[in-house]
Amino acid sequence: MVSSLSKAVKRVKDSISSKERSREDLKVGIAGFYDRSSQLWEKVWGEHMHHGYYVPENRTDHVQAQIDLIDEVLKWASVDAPAVKRAVDVGCGIGGSSRHLARKYNCVTEGITLSPYQANRGNDLAAEQGLTDQCNFQVADALDMPFKTGSFDLVWSLESGEHMPDKKQFVNELFRVARPGGRIIIVTWCHRDLEKGETSLTKSEMKLLKKINRAYYLPEWCSVQHYVDLLEAKGATDIRREDWSYIIAPFWKAVIKSSLNLRSVWGLINSGFSTQRGAYAMLLMLRGFNKGLIKFGLLTCTRPEGPGTPADSLKMIN
Repeated sequence: MVSSLSKAVKRVKDSISSKERSREDLKVGIAGFYDRSSQLWEKVWGEHMHHGYYVPENRTDHVQAQIDLIDEVLKWASVDAPAVKRAVDVGCGIGGSSRHLARKYNCVTEGITLSPYQANRGNDLAAEQGLTDQCNFQVADALDMPFKTGSFDLVWSLESGEHMPDKKQFVNELFRVARPGGRIIIVTWCHRDLEKGETSLTKSEMKLLKKINRAYYLPEWCSVQHYVDLLEAKGATDIRREDWSYIIAPFWKAVIKSSLNLRSVWGLINSGFSTQRGAYAMLLMLRGFNKGLIKFGLLTCTRPEGPGTPADSLKMIN
C-alpha cells in the first residue's frame, strides 16, 4: 500500500515537473495510452487516427478530410502507383491508412504499433472489410522492425515519428526496410527550424514542449531540418520537405469542439487520467502551433539504388 502510494506521488511530481521519460518508460506509456484512448477516438472520429486536409479551410466533412490527407500526401510525394506492391505503415494506429493503401494500390500492407489493442482492432477491421489477405497488423517497435531488408516499395509513417526517442535509428530502419528505389514518406510533428545564430529553442518554448511530452508520451522534439540532415546522411535521393501546418490547422478546433459533446465527455471520464490529460494537451498543442513553434512537417525521399550497409546485410540474413 505504501509502495503504491509512493509511486503515485512520484508520478504526480514527475508530471508537474514535466520530467522526461526513459526509452523503456516511453514504450510502455505509448502502448498504454493508445490502448486506453483508441476506442474513444474511433467512436468519435472513425478509423483514421490523424489530422485532416483542409482545402478549403472551411470544410466540415472531417472524416473525408482525414482520408483526403492520405491521398494528398501520396500525390505530393509523387508515389508511383504501379510500383507499390508492398507497403509498411509505421505507427499504424488501428490501420486506417494501411487499409486505404491496400484498396488504392491493390497492394499488401503491414502495419506495426506498440499498442496491442490497436493491432488487434486493425486485424478485426481488416476482416470486417474483406482485407485479411492484404492487411496484417502486429505489435512491434519501429526502431527494430521485424521485416527483412528491402521488403517494401512504400514506407509510410503518418504522425508517428514524434514518438521515436532515437530519430537517427528511426530513419535507419525506414531505409533498411525500403527496397532500393523505394519511396519513404514521413509526416510528423516537429518544432520550428532554428534561426541563424540560434543554438536551441527558447526556455519558454522548451517548457511548453515538455508539458506536451508528458501528456502524449513523447521524447525530445526535433526540427524538420534535422530529418533532412539524417536523410542526406543516408544518401537519400529526391529529398523534399514541406510545411502543412496551416493545411491541417482547422482540425484542431474540430477535435477540441468534439471533445465537449456529451458522448465525448462521458468517454473521457471512463477512459482514465492519461486520456483526459491528452485531451487537455490539445490546447497546449494549439498554443504551440499559434506561436509558430509546432510544425506539421512532410518529408519524402527515395532509397538509393545499390548495395546496403553491413548492418542491412546482417538483418537480411536473420
